[in-house]
Amino acid sequence: MTKDDYTKHQYNINTDELNDICDECKKTDESVTQNLILTGFKICESCRISKTIFPI
Repeated sequence: MTKDDYTKHQYNINTDELNDICDECKKTDESVTQNLILTGFKICESCRISKTIFPI
């Protein structure tokens, strides 16, 4: 495997997942992509806080 092949595989990102739309409230927010990278869930900061306080 050459260095170019490795780079292509390493940065293969699905851009449909990075659309900044929360799965819970369906609002567009910048924090959705940040939470997707940090936690693996597509939720905004508001939904993340409410899930932390009321985890049902």
